[in-house]
Amino acid sequence: MGGGMETNKNRWIEDWATNRENLEHHFRWTRRNLALVGIFGVAVPILVYKGIVKEFHMQDEDAGRPPRKFWFT
Repeated sequence: MGGGMETNKNRWIEDWATNRENLEHHFRWTRRNLALVGIFGVAVPILVYKGIVKEFHMQDEDAGRPPRKFWFT
């Protein structure tokens, strides 16, 4: 059933897959990694949250309601 259909392995894809599977063994914290975690793991979610809360408060102001209370505000 479907014999004779061998595939040629791509060395770079195989190396990438191996590194991806063993990432926890080869990862090291560097200044760059800490900066990326700080930006995308902390700063961006906070800015998105603040923008969403501001939008809700503007809607409340337009409707003549008191602003809603949110968890972090």
